[in-house]
Amino acid sequence: MPTYTAPVRDSRFVLEQVIGLPGLAGTPGFDEFDADMIAPILEEAGRFFAEVVAPTNHPADQEGCTRHEDGSVTTPAGFKEMYQQVREAGWNTLALPVDRGGQGMPGVLNFAVEEYLTSANMAFGMYFGLTAGAIEAIEARASQELRDLYVPKMASGEWSGTMNLTEPHAGTDLGLLRTRAEPNGDGSWSITGTKIFISSGEHDLTSNIIHLVLARTPDAPKGTKGISMFIVPKFIPDAEGNPGARNSLSCGSLEEKMGIHANSTCVMNYDGATGWLVGDENKGLAAMFIMMNAARLWVGLQGFSQAELAYQNGAAYALDRRQGRALTGPKEPGEAADPLIVHPDVRRLLLDARARVEGMRALGLWIALQNDLAHAGPEDGRAAADDMVQLLTPIVKAIGTDIGMRVAQDMQQVWGGHGYIVENGMEQFVRDARITQIYEGANGVQAMDLVGRKLAMHGGRAIQSFFGMVDKDCADAADPRVAALAEALGKANGELKAASMWLMQNGMANPDNIGSAAYHYMEMLGLVSMGWMWLRMAKAASASLDAGDEDKGFMEAKLVTARHFAESHLPEAGALRRKLQAGATTIMDLPAEAFLRVG
Repeated sequence: MPTYTAPVRDSRFVLEQVIGLPGLAGTPGFDEFDADMIAPILEEAGRFFAEVVAPTNHPADQEGCTRHEDGSVTTPAGFKEMYQQVREAGWNTLALPVDRGGQGMPGVLNFAVEEYLTSANMAFGMYFGLTAGAIEAIEARASQELRDLYVPKMASGEWSGTMNLTEPHAGTDLGLLRTRAEPNGDGSWSITGTKIFISSGEHDLTSNIIHLVLARTPDAPKGTKGISMFIVPKFIPDAEGNPGARNSLSCGSLEEKMGIHANSTCVMNYDGATGWLVGDENKGLAAMFIMMNAARLWVGLQGFSQAELAYQNGAAYALDRRQGRALTGPKEPGEAADPLIVHPDVRRLLLDARARVEGMRALGLWIALQNDLAHAGPEDGRAAADDMVQLLTPIVKAIGTDIGMRVAQDMQQVWGGHGYIVENGMEQFVRDARITQIYEGANGVQAMDLVGRKLAMHGGRAIQSFFGMVDKDCADAADPRVAALAEALGKANGELKAASMWLMQNGMANPDNIGSAAYHYMEMLGLVSMGWMWLRMAKAASASLDAGDEDKGFMEAKLVTARHFAESHLPEAGALRRKLQAGATTIMDLPAEAFLRVG
């Protein structure tokens, strides 16, 4: 059976020594936060999710969810009790505002806690994550009456939430959706249509489920300009705000899917269900994107959380499993074989995994902090913080989930044949990680969003600011222990600048050049972003060692891993630039029918 230990030490290192969270205590937007809270919150969260939630991951995956003839859905054994334990411990309210029953902690601290929950049991954590996103959309766009009716019980976890976008005939292209909304004449609407792939669409964990549904009103414009968003509850609240009459919606079936078996992914049928408009008519897509942008950071977290889980189990196996002898001679002559960890190729897989996971964790936490600052920090810094959130959200989502899949596969490789056996759990990590590259905007869509929208926003202000911050940190790296990393990062940043210039020069002439280059560009920006975080971590580790930090082994391991990222990962930026600059000609020259090769 797989095991999990929350990486509290690494989270604290990033929060306290790399991104400077303690220094923000008591400043605007961090009024309820005390720096002394970081350690106890993370330590207790780590203990709770490792001891209470993680043991359910494998058995719940094997059991899955069950749909009954009446359309109701039962979650795996123990989920209802575990859900209540999370609520009672207050983990679902950590970052919610105090006036909504929350604890008012920074979102960045909650981001760290969510990693522990998601590594412990990703499918279970989804029931909470979707609710948090729904709350954000309702608070941002719904009327005061709707906010007061729904948000308090969703915030407490008494009710849960979902988002309903996808339809059988329309995936990413939301402009094709057909679900319709007819006015009832009393301020409510009648919603009819079918939605698919609805995570947590029906379950037995809460007394009500609040669906956010995209639909078209009569005479709405075609395409995405004619989409509205509606709150459609499973049970219509009565005069006291409690679940009342059953709404005319149901789970038509559970999707039979590759992974996340313990989350109820539903086909949802709406048959004249009663709903209420959120925000303005025909402005639903903008409202839904509030939820989706938050979800994209969360999905990136899902990716590297699965990578962390897989890495821990891969490293443990490599230290325990005996296979062959070291190339330089037996390391343990008294044993029949040496442990796997003596083999350079196994170490390569493990160190690659560690460098990717820790680099993405640092980037995710830094972006989560920028998100806090953009929403509630000092006014004069909000625009700059938001620029970084907008620019790098596609990186956290796409590169974070690519890392999840890559590391899960590599750690399965460390296990060899035993990694292919269900009871050992490694194959579940691969199956669960796979969906993260697909949902909330497939990673290719993230690349197009980055290159097609984010680079050009505000006249390129965000990417130019990014270049400047990286260059400055490289120039300030005088310590010989980090000089090589700074040099490698500076070169990679130069490659990224050259790729950006190529896109500007060649994208306008042939838009297909943008499409063919987008993913490579996103990978380059991901490499430089993580390299930047590694430079900051290496500087912090060096300073800690100079100050006589008692955890010398931790800090020295940081420096070795940083050096590995500089030597083995950052050089990929040059190859990616050359692939990017190949352009779209070859890709587009092959006739469409030729892809269906026969014989």
